[in-house]
Amino acid sequence: MARRFSGKYSPEAPHHPDRLNGQEDIPTERLPRPEHPYEGRPFWVAICALPFLFGAFGAGPVALARAIMAFGLCAGAAFLIREGLRAQAAYEARRVARRPALPRKILGAMGIGLGLALGAQEMGLLGALGSGLIGTALGIVAFGLDPLKNKGMDGIDPFQQERAAEAVAIGEEHLAAMRAAIARAHAPQLEARVEMFATRARDLFRAVEEDPNDLRAARRYLTLYLEGARDATIRFADLYAQSPDPAARSRYESLLDDLERNFTAKSRQLIESGREGLEIEIDVLRERLERDGIAPTFSRHHD
Repeated sequence: MARRFSGKYSPEAPHHPDRLNGQEDIPTERLPRPEHPYEGRPFWVAICALPFLFGAFGAGPVALARAIMAFGLCAGAAFLIREGLRAQAAYEARRVARRPALPRKILGAMGIGLGLALGAQEMGLLGALGSGLIGTALGIVAFGLDPLKNKGMDGIDPFQQERAAEAVAIGEEHLAAMRAAIARAHAPQLEARVEMFATRARDLFRAVEEDPNDLRAARRYLTLYLEGARDATIRFADLYAQSPDPAARSRYESLLDDLERNFTAKSRQLIESGREGLEIEIDVLRERLERDGIAPTFSRHHD
């Protein structure tokens, strides 16, 4: 079903306080899910494997089983590669990120090679082996390798980082439940409003991921507040789907406005506290260097 979305210059675009401050653009990492430009291409890998099925019927049960397995391997490899591209997009969109636990693109390329080798048994052992190696190489060349190391995590306590990742995962689950619930209301503007709130919530998520020490200050927002927003969205969506009530809608939008202001304020507070901490560390280091005669004296406001 066609859905209408309004842009920032549309006359029906909802009013938002951040628009007055010139903050219309949403960074890539704040979007619901960053997309890789090649994310749709693995689909064609599965399509190209269809001839294995077409040529198998009438050739006996062994050939049929081999052809089905070859197609299944290629189709499964395409799925793995697509998931690997999604994981890479999420990794690249963040300043602080762990490498994917499972190298999906590499495993997908190996799956393509195995599928081609299995489907090329009529070419003999060397032919099948060569086809498999070529398929694996082409899969790696076409889609690249998975991120193989962590990014931006030097000096971060792994235990604190793990706790922050778990809290963010819970927060993302609450946001996903809100999106699923508001979709039942069949109101595209409300769905867009929930997505707008989600982008502001992700500002707080990213602040916690980049400095896990902020988790204690933000935990109430990532768990209690988001859980309350989820429950309120579910109740409102069920009510609004049965009987659209303008008063209930107005109250729900006011709730989202209040939550959004609180999340935005908390995100800015964490960012500012991080800057203050950095400035203090710089000043302490500068004074120590000056005291040891290693660096010339600078005024604090010289920078």
